[in-house]
Amino acid sequence: MISPETTAAVVDIGSNTIKALVVARREDGTLEPLHFRTIDARISAGIGRSTPGLGEEGIEKGVTAVAALLDEVARFSPGKVALVATSAVRDAANGAEFCQRVLARTGRPVRILTGEEEATLIGRGLCCDPELRTMQDFYVFDLGGGSLECLAFRERRMEQATSLLLGCVRLTEHFVENPQGSIPQAAIESVKRHTREVLVANGFRFNLPPTAVAVGTGGTLTTTRAIFGARTVTPLEAINSWVTLEMLRELQATSARLPIADRKRLPGMPESRADVLPVALATLVAVAEFGGLSGYRHSLFSLRWGVAAELLDGAPAGAS
Repeated sequence: MISPETTAAVVDIGSNTIKALVVARREDGTLEPLHFRTIDARISAGIGRSTPGLGEEGIEKGVTAVAALLDEVARFSPGKVALVATSAVRDAANGAEFCQRVLARTGRPVRILTGEEEATLIGRGLCCDPELRTMQDFYVFDLGGGSLECLAFRERRMEQATSLLLGCVRLTEHFVENPQGSIPQAAIESVKRHTREVLVANGFRFNLPPTAVAVGTGGTLTTTRAIFGARTVTPLEAINSWVTLEMLRELQATSARLPIADRKRLPGMPESRADVLPVALATLVAVAEFGGLSGYRHSLFSLRWGVAAELLDGAPAGAS
């Protein structure tokens, strides 16, 4: 039976998007989604600068989106509500100002997750995915606008979790001089080389058994599935969740060759992701090539699911 005591709502303030999720805990302990929505806000413009900061337009769009999503989740009378922010707010020099403006507008505090907390909660969210319940050894890669979370699970126990500054907005701003035009191959190679260097520098190890699968989350893989599905007029939920390395390479090459106006016209392409998609794909390709991975098993269960599970087990600081 659904009641406020068994219901939680999460607003996840990411670099590219702001997402809301409402879940209820069933009697068997699993989580049932009641409501979810995503708003493209891109608060992270400017995150690639030497001194990252949120622009006024991004702050206002973000605060407005959070307020709108809180109004939506209130209809479900959740017993617990949490607002969490990730890399864009965490790394911005004026991240505290953003949180203060959210508090002033909504009356709710924002919990800024550390990189370690973000990675851990993503892992917890993945464990809510019914399609992954039989998996024992697996990697998890969650690519956002500001960071890439990398995890490794051995026998369903997390043994590695690290947050790397490899988000697609961050790297696009750093390596692409003109994201409105076609993206030179030299820029793509620089992104891939930088990705490999960061993985090495941070000591992430690809040492699970050869049978281990790589699970991927985030908008880049959602977009990839949507674009390939559009070629056969197949809805996202009916598309195979396995995204191969060859699919990623093909779409990366195709999208990079196109100026942004033509990139936006690719069937299945969300306009808000067209400028960063080639770099995002190059990052995932570099991770897969470096780790000897043949692709990613895409999951829609991620950070907000982990936060919801944590809320229902006992509210962390910043939740109400």
